[in-house]
Amino acid sequence: MNLKEAYNEHFVKKLADQIVRHQSSFKKDIFIKSILNKEWKHKELKERMRHISLTIHQCLPIPYPEQIQVLNEVVSSYNGLQGMVFPDFVEVFGQEDYQTSIKALEDYTQYSTSEFAIRPFIQKYPDSTIQQLIKWSKHSNHHVRRLASEGSRPKLPWSFPLREFIKDPSPVLPILENLKNDESEYVRKSVANHLNDISKSQPELALKLGAKWHGKSKHLDRVVKHGLRTLLKKGDKRALQIFKLDDSTNLLIPEINITHQEINIGGDLYFEFEVINNSKKSRNIRLEYQIAYVKSNGTTSPKIFQISETELKVNSAKKWTKKQSFINRTTRKHYPGEHRISIVVNGDEKCSTTFKVLSDK
Repeated sequence: MNLKEAYNEHFVKKLADQIVRHQSSFKKDIFIKSILNKEWKHKELKERMRHISLTIHQCLPIPYPEQIQVLNEVVSSYNGLQGMVFPDFVEVFGQEDYQTSIKALEDYTQYSTSEFAIRPFIQKYPDSTIQQLIKWSKHSNHHVRRLASEGSRPKLPWSFPLREFIKDPSPVLPILENLKNDESEYVRKSVANHLNDISKSQPELALKLGAKWHGKSKHLDRVVKHGLRTLLKKGDKRALQIFKLDDSTNLLIPEINITHQEINIGGDLYFEFEVINNSKKSRNIRLEYQIAYVKSNGTTSPKIFQISETELKVNSAKKWTKKQSFINRTTRKHYPGEHRISIVVNGDEKCSTTFKVLSDK
C-alpha cells in the first residue's frame, strides 16, 4: 500500500465522527468535503497530513487549548502514520502556547511520534525545550524517551537540520548519556542514529564518545558500532581501532576473479576472492568491497558495501563468492564505461580489478 493511503476516505470520516462526538461545534460535513476534494488524490503523504491539520483548525472554531482537549479524547484511536496528524497539528498551531503544546507532544508521541513536531519548538524555545528533552530522557515511557533523542537529531531524515547542534552538539549530549544503554532497543537505535549524525559534522566528538562507551555492555557496543557506521565505511582508522579492526598487515588477497569482463546494464557481476591470514595469530577482519561507479559525466563515484566481520585463524584462508546487481533502480542509475572493484580489509584496499559495463540497448 502506498504510504499516503494511511490518510484515506475511511480515516477522514472516522476522525470527523470522533471529533464531533467530543465537540458538537465541529463542522463535520465541511471538514469531510474540504479534505476529500478533487486535489486529494494528487497529494502525497505529508501534504495530506498537513491538509488534515489545517482543516481541523478551520472546522473546530474554539481556542487552541480547547482544540487540544478535544484531540486528547481522540488520539488514542490512532497510531503509526495516522497518529502523526496530531503532533503535526501542534506543530502548526501551537508554537505560541508552549506549555499546552509540549504536554500534547509528550502525550501524542506515545501513539505515534512527535519527532518532527518538536523541532520548531527546539528552535523557538531552545533552553526550555532542551531541558524538557533531558527530562523526557528519564521518562517511564520508551516512546517519550526515544523522542528526546530522535527529535533532537542534528540531521533527522524528512525534516530540516538543527544547525545549532550540527555546529555544537554539546547541549544534547546529556540526553544521549541518559539513553545510551536504555532497556529499549527502539531507544538505543535512536541514540546510534544520533551518534551517526554527529559523526558527519563532528567526527572527533563522535569518536570520543564511541571510545568512552565501547566495552561497557553488549547493547552499548552495538550502539557504538551502528553510531560510527559512516566513519567505519570510510575506513577511518580511529573508528576501526575502537573495535580492533584497524590492522591489515599480513592479511592477503592474491586476486579477484570475475566471471565476465563485460556485463550489460541490467545484468549481474559475479566475483570471488580469498583472504589469507599470513600471520602467527588469529585475526579479526572487517571485509568490504568497493565499486567505483561511472557517473553520467564519465567520472566515477565509489560506493562501499560491507560483506562481514569475522575471525581468521592462524595461517588460514577463507573464500567468498558475491554477486552485485546492475539493474537500474530509483536509488541508482547505471552508466556504461569502465568500472573498478576493490576488496577492502580493515580499512585498507588489498586487491582490485576493472570490468566494463555496457549499455542495455
